[in-house]
This record gives sequence, structure tokens and C-alpha cells, in this order.
Amino acid sequence: MGFRQLAASFEHRAPRILGAFFGVAAVLGTLSCDRKTGTPPWNTPETQTTAPPPAETAEAEDEIEIPEASESVTVSSETVSPSGLRFITYNVENWLTMDRYVDRKALKGAPKPESEKQAVVAILARHTPDVVGLCEIGEASDLAEIQEDLKAAGLNLPHSHYTGGSDPTRHLGLLSRFPITSTAKPAETEYRLGGQTFAINRGILDATIQARGKSYRFLGTHLKSKRDSEQGDQEAIRLNEARLLRRHVTSILKTNADARLVVYGDLNDTRATPTIKTITGNYNDPTYLTSIPAKDSHRDAWTHHWALHDLYSRIDYIMVTRELRKDVDFPAAKIIDDADWDKASDHRAVLAVFK
Repeated sequence: MGFRQLAASFEHRAPRILGAFFGVAAVLGTLSCDRKTGTPPWNTPETQTTAPPPAETAEAEDEIEIPEASESVTVSSETVSPSGLRFITYNVENWLTMDRYVDRKALKGAPKPESEKQAVVAILARHTPDVVGLCEIGEASDLAEIQEDLKAAGLNLPHSHYTGGSDPTRHLGLLSRFPITSTAKPAETEYRLGGQTFAINRGILDATIQARGKSYRFLGTHLKSKRDSEQGDQEAIRLNEARLLRRHVTSILKTNADARLVVYGDLNDTRATPTIKTITGNYNDPTYLTSIPAKDSHRDAWTHHWALHDLYSRIDYIMVTRELRKDVDFPAAKIIDDADWDKASDHRAVLAVFK
């Protein structure tokens, strides 16, 4: 980004000093993380359209108390959660080939800069996940590159799954220490908007893993960003994509009420919005999803920084079904705020630990 160095200098101060202002701004939907070729550049002003969120009732996870987060430290994959599982969701910001600006120069068909790739790999290797759900992957070869780079850094995740939707540029990937026993596709991947039929942009990743005698079914997605689209209103697109994800979750739980689902990804909306409420569902419903609370070492909860407007927002989530909630190590969940986070991506990774 053109504003990386400026954003880095405010890394620890801006969220606290201007946190209240940014929280309001985030709800109004003024963030974005879509840098796809053909969309307005990051430094181009744009008009946002966001409906006000509906009133919400208190939910059980609001009452979960999270202890003070400790500073990020290097951990060993052989000693952390030996009987459980460490999972990270991470939007790695355009690990793909595209037209981009690097060092204030316009480049055609350029890969993600090597320094940014190295920063992504360093963060993941440092926090030793057993499973990683990735957003903004280009080709299958890009996912393979991350896998190889992680192995060279000491983190071996030999099993992978790669999928996408109607967007030919950005895809979803999953890397795992444990075997992927099955994959699936949602029955519904299209929706109607403005009299036309559209397919979900980045798709829904569905992969099941057996780890240390327990089953985990991961559902990953990357919903429409808050940027104008030729398809129609960006909020309506995102909400329709959220409905497709919710229908897939419900269909799985109707077949198996005890399914241990992990729903994750860059949802491009804040918690009180219709998009997030559609995905989590009704609290009194057996299919309700709990969004795992997480904060960084400074007790801040934002996961995305939009440098152009200096906005900090929580738009990346890890959610679980009621059956899996009892295995969540809530105090261990955190937003990774290593010093080099902004060199890697405009998002910060989110970690969840299962007992």
C-alpha cells in the first residue's frame, strides 16, 4: 500500500487514540479490502452505501471474559496444545499476480512483493498453526508456494484444499498438518439480485479434518468487500452471500446436529450488521454459531486497517457450533499483532485454539 510506512508508525497509537471514531466509521461501512484489477485503486475516492444495523439483543458470548493478552512469543508446535488443535484464519492480501503499485511504481502482472510474502510466512511460522484458512490466494500454484515456504521455515502443513467462486482472481485455500478426510460443495451457490442471477464471488471452502481423534469441519469464505460493484449494491451482494453460507451451515446441522463446524474468513462486515447476524443465526436456535472473541496484546479487537482512511475494523472471524464451543480454549484466542503484521497484509491473522 502507498500508506504502509505511515500506518506502521501509528500501529500502537492510532487504534487507542482514535478507537471510538473508527468504531463508528466501521459500522457505517467505510472499509474495504478489495483490490481486484478493474476496481477503483485504493487511493481513489468512492461512495459507500450502507444501511444502519438493526438493534441487537445481548448474546451469550458477550459475557465471555478474556484474560489480558500477553505479548506475542515464539511457540513450539510440538508443545502447544498436544491434544488439541491450533487454527488461524488469515487474509494474506493479494498473494497472486495482478497489476499493482510497488515502491510508487506501477507494475503490470506483478506477484506479491517478496518482502510481503516473507512477512506472511514469518508470522505463520512463529505461531505454529495446525490448520490455516487463507483468503486472497491466486492460483493453486500460489497456495503451493505458501505451503513450500512454510515448510522451509519449519512449519510443515502437507495437506491442502483450494477452491473459489465466480471471481477468477481471488480464491480460498486451506493448509493442514492433519489429513483432509473429505471436501464438499454447498448445494446453493447462486442468488437473485435486481432480476439477475449471480454466483458467490469467492465461493465457500468446505473441508473436514481428523485431528488427534476429533473431527473438525472447516467452512471458509471471503465475502464481497464494501466497494461499488456493477452487479448491484455491495451491501446487498454481501448479505446474499452470507445467506448462502448460512443455508449451507443449516443444511449440515440438520443432517448432523452434532457437527463440529468452524466457520471462518474475511466477512467484510462488523458484528452488529445484518451480514454477520445472518451467518451466526438466532441465539435460541440449535444451529447458532458463536463468534470466538479475540483481542491483541493491547486489548484491541480490530483485524483490518484501511490505510487510506486510517480505519481499524473487526471483519475477520472464527465461529463455532454449539457442539464445538465446549472445546474452545477461549483465553488462548487472539488477534496476532506481531511487529511486522503490516508488512505482510492489511489484515491481522486471528488464532483460535481447540482443546
